[in-house]
Amino acid sequence: MYKSFFGLKELPFTLTPNTDFYYGLPPHQEAIVVLEVALKSGEGFIKITGEVGTGKTLLLRKIMNSGIVENYEVAYLPNPYLTAPEMRLALARELSVELKASDEISVTDAINHRLIELNHQGKKVMVLIDEAQDLPEETLEAIRLFGNLETESAKLVQIVLFGQPELDYRLSDEKFRQLRQRITFSYRLRSLTFDETRAYINYRMNIAGYQGGAVFTEGALKKLWKGSRGIPRLINVLAHKCLMLAYGRGQYKVKSDVVKMAVNDTEDATKSNRAARTLGVLFFLIIVVIVTLFFQ
Repeated sequence: MYKSFFGLKELPFTLTPNTDFYYGLPPHQEAIVVLEVALKSGEGFIKITGEVGTGKTLLLRKIMNSGIVENYEVAYLPNPYLTAPEMRLALARELSVELKASDEISVTDAINHRLIELNHQGKKVMVLIDEAQDLPEETLEAIRLFGNLETESAKLVQIVLFGQPELDYRLSDEKFRQLRQRITFSYRLRSLTFDETRAYINYRMNIAGYQGGAVFTEGALKKLWKGSRGIPRLINVLAHKCLMLAYGRGQYKVKSDVVKMAVNDTEDATKSNRAARTLGVLFFLIIVVIVTLFFQ
């Protein structure tokens, strides 16, 4: 809608995790360093947590497309709502295990044999589990048992758990103490600072094809940072709305008043109570005008 107006090749602030827009934010780079150290140390379990919207899935995809996993056989489990038997079957498929029977014992044995086979070939195995805070108890226990598999000198599989802070809360329960004690490296993604937010926005604009001066004024950036609390997903939502509003007004600069309207129209943004309802109505009316003009 506003791409040609700002001279963009593509939309810069979509919510779909796109590694082409990966910036290498300090929190993400710090997490990658922790992961690399843990993997080189041969640790069985690594945990990376972060609030909703801090970029865990994007980070996970970046890791899968990076040199970190170059010497690994990687199994990716994106669906946490798996029973223990379902998890074993999913892991077997990811590791290209040929199953000769469907019973649980045969699946477990087949995975063990495959892990030993890969170890003899000099290949390491990494299991990446997304949204790990939602794993059922029996599945967490099954994962712990796989993490116990080892030779005399090394683990047969290294497991990386990605999850929201609720994962930390769940693992603090006494029933999970065996798994908790096996997580020797962990990192918690933080929100972005103001300077990081500015750099993030400018970088995504440039990657999307923008070649002019800064679109967002300094005052607008400060309001956007406060409204988003430095959470990348909220930054994307607010920045996208701001560009839509600026386009609707025919303005090439995003100013503070535009950000204020976007913030007050966004559910999870931190907003001032004053005039929130009025600004939300104004935002809706401007969007209606934009859509009307666009389809004429």
